[in-house]
Amino acid sequence: MNIALILAAGSGTRMGNTNKPKQFLSIYNKPLIVHTIEAFEMHDDIDMILIVTNDTYIDDVKIWCKQYDLTKVQYIVAGGSSRQESVYNGLKKLEKIGAKDDDIILIHDAARPLISQTIITDNIESCKKYHAVDTVIPSSDTIIRSIDKETICEIQKRSEQYQGQTPQSFTFKVINDAHEYAKSINNTETTDDCRLVLNMGKEVHLVNGSKLNFKITTFDDLMMLKALLKIGKTGVM
Repeated sequence: MNIALILAAGSGTRMGNTNKPKQFLSIYNKPLIVHTIEAFEMHDDIDMILIVTNDTYIDDVKIWCKQYDLTKVQYIVAGGSSRQESVYNGLKKLEKIGAKDDDIILIHDAARPLISQTIITDNIESCKKYHAVDTVIPSSDTIIRSIDKETICEIQKRSEQYQGQTPQSFTFKVINDAHEYAKSINNTETTDDCRLVLNMGKEVHLVNGSKLNFKITTFDDLMMLKALLKIGKTGVM
Protein backbone atom coordinates (compact mmCIF):
# COMPACT_ATOMS: atom_id res chain seq x y z
CA MET A 1 0.00 0.00 0.00
CA ASN A 2 0.96 3.62 -0.49
CA ILE A 3 -0.08 5.61 2.56
CA ALA A 4 0.01 9.39 2.99
CA LEU A 5 0.68 10.42 6.58
CA ILE A 6 -0.24 14.09 6.76
CA LEU A 7 1.05 16.09 9.71
CA ALA A 8 -1.34 18.76 10.96
CA ALA A 9 -0.53 18.97 14.66
CA GLY A 10 1.68 22.09 14.66
CA SER A 11 0.75 25.29 16.46
CA GLY A 12 1.79 27.61 13.62
CA THR A 13 3.18 30.29 15.93
CA ARG A 14 5.23 31.99 13.19
CA MET A 15 2.09 32.93 11.30
CA GLY A 16 1.46 35.74 13.76
CA ASN A 17 -1.88 36.95 15.06
CA THR A 18 -4.31 34.20 14.06
CA ASN A 19 -6.89 32.51 16.24
CA LYS A 20 -6.09 29.02 14.95
CA PRO A 21 -3.12 27.04 13.59
CA LYS A 22 -2.25 27.87 9.98
CA GLN A 23 -3.29 24.47 8.64
CA PHE A 24 -6.89 25.22 9.61
CA LEU A 25 -7.12 28.73 8.20
CA SER A 26 -9.77 29.20 5.54
CA ILE A 27 -8.33 29.71 2.05
CA TYR A 28 -11.08 30.67 -0.40
CA ASN A 29 -13.72 29.12 1.85
CA LYS A 30 -11.82 25.86 2.30
CA PRO A 31 -9.50 24.92 5.19
CA LEU A 32 -5.84 24.88 4.12
CA ILE A 33 -5.49 21.27 5.24
CA VAL A 34 -8.26 20.25 2.83
CA HIS A 35 -6.32 21.71 -0.11
CA THR A 36 -3.41 19.48 0.92
CA ILE A 37 -5.46 16.33 1.47
CA GLU A 38 -7.11 16.76 -1.92
CA ALA A 39 -3.74 16.46 -3.68
CA PHE A 40 -3.29 12.97 -2.23
CA GLU A 41 -6.98 12.09 -2.55
CA MET A 42 -6.86 12.57 -6.32
CA HIS A 43 -3.65 10.59 -6.87
CA ASP A 44 -4.44 7.14 -8.27
CA ASP A 45 -1.57 5.43 -6.45
CA ILE A 46 -2.43 6.66 -2.95
CA ASP A 47 -4.39 3.91 -1.22
CA MET A 48 -4.98 5.48 2.17
CA ILE A 49 -4.54 8.75 4.06
CA LEU A 50 -3.88 9.09 7.79
CA ILE A 51 -4.09 12.51 9.43
CA VAL A 52 -2.19 13.41 12.59
CA THR A 53 -3.66 16.54 14.12
CA ASN A 54 -4.29 18.49 17.30
CA ASP A 55 -6.72 16.52 19.48
CA THR A 56 -9.03 19.56 19.68
CA TYR A 57 -9.39 19.55 15.87
CA ILE A 58 -10.04 15.85 15.30
CA ASP A 59 -13.81 16.35 15.06
CA ASP A 60 -13.38 19.30 12.71
CA VAL A 61 -11.16 17.26 10.40
CA LYS A 62 -13.72 14.44 10.39
CA ILE A 63 -16.43 16.91 9.37
CA TRP A 64 -14.29 18.39 6.59
CA CYS A 65 -13.47 14.94 5.24
CA LYS A 66 -17.19 14.21 4.89
CA GLN A 67 -17.97 17.68 3.57
CA TYR A 68 -15.33 17.49 0.83
CA ASP A 69 -15.74 13.77 0.11
CA LEU A 70 -12.19 12.84 1.13
CA THR A 71 -12.83 9.11 1.08
CA LYS A 72 -9.19 7.97 1.33
CA VAL A 73 -8.86 9.47 4.83
CA GLN A 74 -9.38 6.37 6.96
CA TYR A 75 -7.75 7.36 10.24
CA ILE A 76 -7.29 10.58 12.22
CA VAL A 77 -5.08 10.41 15.31
CA ALA A 78 -3.92 12.90 17.92
CA GLY A 79 -0.47 14.40 17.56
CA GLY A 80 2.17 14.77 20.23
CA SER A 81 4.16 17.59 21.77
CA SER A 82 6.75 17.51 18.94
CA ARG A 83 6.87 16.66 15.25
CA GLN A 84 8.78 13.49 16.04
CA GLU A 85 6.15 12.35 18.52
CA SER A 86 3.35 13.15 16.09
CA VAL A 87 4.93 11.00 13.36
CA TYR A 88 5.50 8.25 15.93
CA ASN A 89 1.82 8.33 16.91
CA GLY A 90 0.87 7.97 13.27
CA LEU A 91 3.26 5.06 12.77
CA LYS A 92 1.95 3.26 15.85
CA LYS A 93 -1.58 3.55 14.46
CA LEU A 94 -0.40 2.06 11.17
CA GLU A 95 1.38 -0.71 13.05
CA LYS A 96 -1.81 -1.45 14.99
CA ILE A 97 -3.88 -1.81 11.82
CA GLY A 98 -1.32 -4.16 10.30
CA ALA A 99 0.94 -2.07 8.07
CA LYS A 100 3.38 -4.25 6.15
CA ASP A 101 7.15 -3.77 6.10
CA ASP A 102 7.16 -2.78 2.43
CA ASP A 103 4.21 -0.38 2.59
CA ILE A 104 5.31 3.08 1.45
CA ILE A 105 4.65 5.91 3.89
CA LEU A 106 4.68 9.45 2.47
CA ILE A 107 5.08 11.87 5.39
CA HIS A 108 3.87 15.31 4.34
CA ASP A 109 3.29 18.69 5.99
CA ALA A 110 -0.35 19.79 5.97
CA ALA A 111 0.95 23.32 5.33
CA ARG A 112 2.34 22.40 1.87
CA PRO A 113 -0.90 22.44 -0.16
CA LEU A 114 0.62 22.94 -3.62
CA ILE A 115 2.32 19.56 -3.85
CA SER A 116 2.12 18.25 -7.40
CA GLN A 117 0.99 14.86 -8.62
CA THR A 118 4.45 14.41 -10.15
CA ILE A 119 6.18 14.82 -6.79
CA ILE A 120 3.89 12.23 -5.23
CA THR A 121 4.53 9.80 -8.09
CA ASP A 122 8.30 10.32 -7.94
CA ASN A 123 8.30 9.71 -4.18
CA ILE A 124 6.45 6.44 -4.58
CA GLU A 125 8.60 5.15 -7.43
CA SER A 126 11.90 6.18 -5.83
CA CYS A 127 10.90 4.77 -2.46
CA LYS A 128 10.17 1.39 -4.07
CA LYS A 129 13.77 1.37 -5.25
CA TYR A 130 15.65 3.00 -2.37
CA HIS A 131 13.33 2.61 0.68
CA ALA A 132 14.10 6.14 1.94
CA VAL A 133 13.79 9.37 -0.05
CA ASP A 134 13.61 13.09 0.60
CA THR A 135 11.99 15.74 -1.61
CA VAL A 136 14.42 18.60 -2.24
CA ILE A 137 15.14 21.56 -4.47
CA PRO A 138 18.62 22.98 -5.20
CA SER A 139 19.46 26.02 -3.12
CA SER A 140 19.31 29.15 -5.25
CA ASP A 141 21.08 31.18 -2.56
CA THR A 142 24.48 30.82 -0.94
CA ILE A 143 24.14 29.25 2.51
CA ILE A 144 25.82 31.20 5.30
CA ARG A 145 26.63 29.43 8.57
CA SER A 146 26.91 31.37 11.80
CA ILE A 147 27.24 30.00 15.31
CA ASP A 148 26.86 33.25 17.26
CA LYS A 149 24.25 34.71 14.87
CA GLU A 150 26.47 37.77 14.42
CA THR A 151 29.47 36.65 12.36
CA ILE A 152 30.10 34.21 9.51
CA CYS A 153 31.92 31.03 10.41
CA GLU A 154 31.44 29.20 7.11
CA ILE A 155 30.21 29.80 3.57
CA GLN A 156 29.12 26.50 2.13
CA LYS A 157 29.40 25.42 -1.49
CA ARG A 158 26.06 26.26 -3.11
CA SER A 159 26.19 23.42 -5.63
CA GLU A 160 26.10 20.95 -2.73
CA GLN A 161 23.21 22.59 -0.88
CA TYR A 162 19.54 21.65 -1.15
CA GLN A 163 16.39 22.82 0.56
CA GLY A 164 14.40 20.01 2.10
CA GLN A 165 10.67 19.74 1.50
CA THR A 166 8.11 17.02 2.02
CA PRO A 167 7.01 14.34 1.39
CA GLN A 168 9.75 12.37 3.01
CA SER A 169 8.95 8.80 2.03
CA PHE A 170 10.02 5.47 3.47
CA THR A 171 9.05 1.85 3.57
CA PHE A 172 7.20 1.24 6.81
CA LYS A 173 9.94 -0.93 8.28
CA VAL A 174 12.66 1.67 7.66
CA ILE A 175 10.84 4.60 9.22
CA ASN A 176 9.33 2.59 12.07
CA ASP A 177 12.74 1.13 12.97
CA ALA A 178 14.25 4.63 12.81
CA HIS A 179 11.71 6.01 15.27
CA GLU A 180 12.06 3.05 17.61
CA TYR A 181 15.85 3.41 17.55
CA ALA A 182 15.56 7.14 18.34
CA LYS A 183 13.24 6.34 21.22
CA SER A 184 15.64 3.72 22.57
CA ILE A 185 18.48 6.26 22.82
CA ASN A 186 16.19 8.98 24.20
CA ASN A 187 16.41 11.12 21.05
CA THR A 188 13.01 12.81 21.12
CA GLU A 189 13.42 16.24 19.52
CA THR A 190 14.54 15.54 15.94
CA THR A 191 12.54 17.66 13.51
CA ASP A 192 13.37 15.67 10.38
CA ASP A 193 12.54 12.03 9.69
CA CYS A 194 15.41 11.67 7.24
CA ARG A 195 17.79 12.55 10.05
CA LEU A 196 16.42 9.64 12.10
CA VAL A 197 17.05 7.28 9.18
CA LEU A 198 20.57 8.66 8.65
CA ASN A 199 21.24 8.13 12.36
CA MET A 200 20.81 4.39 11.74
CA GLY A 201 23.47 4.51 9.01
CA LYS A 202 21.03 4.15 6.13
CA GLU A 203 21.15 6.16 2.91
CA VAL A 204 18.44 8.62 1.93
CA HIS A 205 18.07 9.37 -1.79
CA LEU A 206 16.84 12.60 -3.36
CA VAL A 207 13.63 13.31 -5.27
CA ASN A 208 13.11 16.57 -7.15
CA GLY A 209 10.67 18.94 -5.51
CA SER A 210 9.32 22.27 -6.70
CA LYS A 211 9.45 25.88 -5.61
CA LEU A 212 5.66 25.77 -5.58
CA ASN A 213 5.77 23.07 -2.93
CA PHE A 214 6.58 25.65 -0.27
CA LYS A 215 5.46 25.52 3.34
CA ILE A 216 2.95 28.07 4.60
CA THR A 217 4.83 29.50 7.56
CA THR A 218 4.40 33.29 7.50
CA PHE A 219 1.72 35.76 6.46
CA ASP A 220 3.68 36.42 3.25
CA ASP A 221 3.51 32.71 2.39
CA LEU A 222 -0.23 32.82 2.91
CA MET A 223 -0.60 35.74 0.53
CA MET A 224 1.50 33.95 -2.10
CA LEU A 225 -0.65 30.83 -1.77
CA LYS A 226 -3.82 32.84 -2.27
CA ALA A 227 -2.36 34.49 -5.36
CA LEU A 228 -1.37 31.14 -6.87
CA LEU A 229 -4.75 29.59 -6.15
CA LYS A 230 -6.45 32.60 -7.69
CA ILE A 231 -4.43 32.11 -10.87
CA GLY A 232 -5.37 28.44 -10.79
CA LYS A 233 -2.81 26.00 -9.46
CA THR A 234 -3.41 23.53 -12.28
CA GLY A 235 -2.14 26.19 -14.63
CA VAL A 236 1.11 26.86 -12.80
CA MET A 237 2.28 23.44 -11.61
